[in-house]
Amino acid sequence: MSSDTSRVVTRFAPSPTGFLHIGGARTALFNWLLAKHHGGSFLLRIEDTDRKRSTQDAIDAILDGLSWLELNWDGDVVYQSRQADRHAEVAHALLKAGKAYNCYCSPEELKEMREKARTEGRTRLYDGRWRDRDPSEAPEGVAPVIRLKMPQDGESVIVDAVQGRVTVANEQLDDMILLRADGTPTYMLSVVVDDHDMGITHVVRGDDHLTNAFRQAQLFESMGWPQPVFAHIPLIHGPDGAKLSKRHGALGVEAYRDEMGYLPEALRNYLLRLGWSHGDDEVISTEQAIEWFDLGGVGRSPARFDFAKLDSLNGHYIREKDNRALADLVAPHLGQRLGGPLSDVARRRVAEGMPALKERAKTLLELADNALFFAAERPIAVNDKAAKLLTPEARTLLARMLPELETLQDWDIAGLEGKVRALAESEDLKLGKIAQPLRAALTGSNASPGIFEVMAILGRDESINRIKDQAEGP
Repeated sequence: MSSDTSRVVTRFAPSPTGFLHIGGARTALFNWLLAKHHGGSFLLRIEDTDRKRSTQDAIDAILDGLSWLELNWDGDVVYQSRQADRHAEVAHALLKAGKAYNCYCSPEELKEMREKARTEGRTRLYDGRWRDRDPSEAPEGVAPVIRLKMPQDGESVIVDAVQGRVTVANEQLDDMILLRADGTPTYMLSVVVDDHDMGITHVVRGDDHLTNAFRQAQLFESMGWPQPVFAHIPLIHGPDGAKLSKRHGALGVEAYRDEMGYLPEALRNYLLRLGWSHGDDEVISTEQAIEWFDLGGVGRSPARFDFAKLDSLNGHYIREKDNRALADLVAPHLGQRLGGPLSDVARRRVAEGMPALKERAKTLLELADNALFFAAERPIAVNDKAAKLLTPEARTLLARMLPELETLQDWDIAGLEGKVRALAESEDLKLGKIAQPLRAALTGSNASPGIFEVMAILGRDESINRIKDQAEGP
């Protein structure tokens, strides 16, 4: 595949040595948005050349995480390990053209070189001793590595779409290894060949790769290939400004989905705002993000991860989401709490209760906690605060209420409210004195959506039986 710079082609290229972490997810998002904004292509490459550390579980988790985030890639997944022959072919072409050379240094020589360079304060660790030697001097029986001839003086310049103009003195750059002695290509070679062959026009990645870009740019130039636009985005830090760690949120995407209960659209919106801005806009739909995204909006300073902001955004998207879709999303969480899949009746109640339930929830886990009483089988558990409301006097009051409710003709919100208000007046009580123990009996909690709405959703039989459970209790 040849490069066509008239059309934007981006790529996400994770190494499958671990799951898709939150920083990788943001990198994927930025690449996806840039491609979508320009009507281009977003490609996925799995950089699995480290065969010992790469695992199928990690590959599956990366694919699953991207799919959940709805960052769908174009075409087939490219597996870097399957292109090794092509990578080696390029190294040999450079060797033939005199732009690379065979190096026969032993491990002992290389160690001695590195120690000497460090002692002398030099960053170039390899002294180039095989750079211009005659091949006839090669020792017998020693397999060489192939090294690229890097420029030895002057400076290399990259005009980065995020970092601006960045320079490095060429005397700091080693003649990097392209092909190891066993014939396997190095990461640096593989990345450049794959980016060229896949037609990548923009390389958007973390700024920890910035130093690699200088070496990779030299390789593009040596092959006479067009260089992609580099865009190195700042890393994500924790709230305290330190490097993101697990305690800050440096977890796999699946943890945000399964263990913390975030929606993919909320996580996309949050990651978009980590290091990119569009005025003061905070809530940005995917359609708006595609329309607005450009690399000029990416800042140069590290972004700070803030769970409070993520929770706030997630709460917004929960309130915006279809009630039945939310019920389907919380059903597995409810099933875990209840020890089995939900019945059709329980699922219906949860869906009907969703308009009120979702107003207060920030995560699907909170939503599941708040919805639990709709799905629970009798007798329902009662929390400590609710138990305090169920005093002997309250239980007696519930018992006196039962005949009134059992004969109620219209079991709807208006009918229920009218009946309970009339009962409160007849007992010379404020409505709350009846509503609170009623809530405790019906939901097992001291807090819930409107109690008459709850009763209407639970239905006559379930409501009366739950009241009986408490009215007849100790």
